[in-house]
Amino acid sequence: VAINPAPVSLCKDLLAGTSVHVGAAVGFPLGQSTPKVKKYETVDAIANGADEIDYVINITQLKEKNYDFIEHEMAGIVEECRSAGVISKVIFENCYLEEKRALCSIAREVRPDFIKTSTGFGTGGATFEDVALMKKCVGDEVKIKAAGGIRTLDTALRMIELGVSRIGSTASVSIVEELKHRL
Repeated sequence: VAINPAPVSLCKDLLAGTSVHVGAAVGFPLGQSTPKVKKYETVDAIANGADEIDYVINITQLKEKNYDFIEHEMAGIVEECRSAGVISKVIFENCYLEEKRALCSIAREVRPDFIKTSTGFGTGGATFEDVALMKKCVGDEVKIKAAGGIRTLDTALRMIELGVSRIGSTASVSIVEELKHRL
């Protein structure tokens, strides 16, 4: 379950004894918090029981080609997750980016568990072209999560063919029902 950091402990308690992970969104949805604030959000969410952290990159810094900033921020959050045994996902928000290759290169070096196409709050979601590019850039070094705009089983299956390991969708129930009918 993907949530903001505030209700992490409540959700962890409600989901105790299940196989459902609690994921906290850090710097969500705009990514404009400072690295120090994002790191604190990460540490706090983990302390409250988060199993996964999804954080949004600072798009302004990326647009300014401040790649050292992006790498430092990513490395700090990924290290906090790694040391706690928590899954890390870096949200790119591809609909706004021409710098996808540069961002993938940084991710390939830092090695978060996942890179993710979007928050689902931007002007566009996951596209086949973006997923193919991300896979080409990171290979098997970093997993890919496609999120945003995935509403049908055929779209989800195509994303998987292109190399994604996870799908994020508000239509997940209907996608699974469609899969059941096809089996």
